[in-house]
Amino acid sequence: MPTSSASTPDSAKSAGGGGVQSLERAFDLLERMADAGGEVGLSELSATSGLPLPTIHRLMRTLVACGYVRQQPNRRYALGPRLIRLGESASRLLGTWARPYLARLVEETGETANMALLDGDEVVYVAQVPSKHSMRMFTEVGRRVLPHSTGVGKALLSAVPDDEVRALLTRTGMPAATDKTITTPEEYLTALAEVRRQGYAVDDNEQEIGVRCLAVCVPESPTAAAISISGPAGRVTDAATEKIVPVLQQVALELSEALASSGA
Repeated sequence: MPTSSASTPDSAKSAGGGGVQSLERAFDLLERMADAGGEVGLSELSATSGLPLPTIHRLMRTLVACGYVRQQPNRRYALGPRLIRLGESASRLLGTWARPYLARLVEETGETANMALLDGDEVVYVAQVPSKHSMRMFTEVGRRVLPHSTGVGKALLSAVPDDEVRALLTRTGMPAATDKTITTPEEYLTALAEVRRQGYAVDDNEQEIGVRCLAVCVPESPTAAAISISGPAGRVTDAATEKIVPVLQQVALELSEALASSGA
């Protein structure tokens, strides 16, 4: 999973290149809040950012006034509702922008290609290019699913520490979509270890009987993202997997490089 700018001490930052320091600091605080789960106290922000409390308090008052942050009854600060609209618009644009890369996946593999993001505790599909075959998986853009039963979910959570994965699974539960769905945290963590070892994730009839999905993370993506191909199990065989995975990994790398060069 990409490291946000919140990992860089404020003292190491500058407003060079014509940047506005107060804007840089405000966005840095928002990213730190996101990294902390969406809700923090001023003392926590001061400890991690290195900024003095009066500066943080002034920035947070401005963000609250704009609706990007809200103050809780317990005096802690939480990410605000106006960020939702920005995030949804950015996700749609990212999905649209990624479509040429998904189209190349379809051309080279013959199967439906998808892009998905981790949004809170759910996976949301933001882009898709369908296969030309009459039999294909119909995962529509905008669909939200729990990550434990999908290939993209496994790919995304493979970049998350095990203790955070356990906490997520506790919040969401692990309902079975099919009799192949993994439904225990221990088995799921074992599956994630295999994803990390082999460099790709497999959904083998776990979300939908008769459908297999292969997925990889988009490295260094500005937000946690994965791409995948999905199709009938009779076509996405072990032999086909050996040919498809390198294509998936190459396209993910090229997509990552394009995102980096665009400043996304």
